[in-house]
Amino acid sequence: MSDPVNNSDAGAVKRAPFNSLDSGATIGATGSDLDMVMDVPVQITVELGRARMQIRNLLALSYGAVIELDILAGEPLEIMVNGCLVAQGEVVIVNERYGVRLTDIVTPTERLRKVNR
Repeated sequence: MSDPVNNSDAGAVKRAPFNSLDSGATIGATGSDLDMVMDVPVQITVELGRARMQIRNLLALSYGAVIELDILAGEPLEIMVNGCLVAQGEVVIVNERYGVRLTDIVTPTERLRKVNR
């Protein structure tokens, strides 16, 4: 089998077209670029709060035990997408199911600031 790059019949091999960065080409997602990822599934997690305890206390828990969390009642919940904070919200009940009403969306600048810490 011949190597198409070294073969004299390799006229079908072409350079990849790239836009010049100096020509004022815009950088960012266009509508059609964004459409490509619209059906990609992501993991959404709502974090109510956290607790830290020793293993002996964890093993001592039984049915009906209450674990005190580090968040006060009424404080906003954190909404995470693939582990990144994207919003805050509050618990609501809709048709006998829990839900979260978004009360604050984290801006891209704030997300970058938290990632760089």
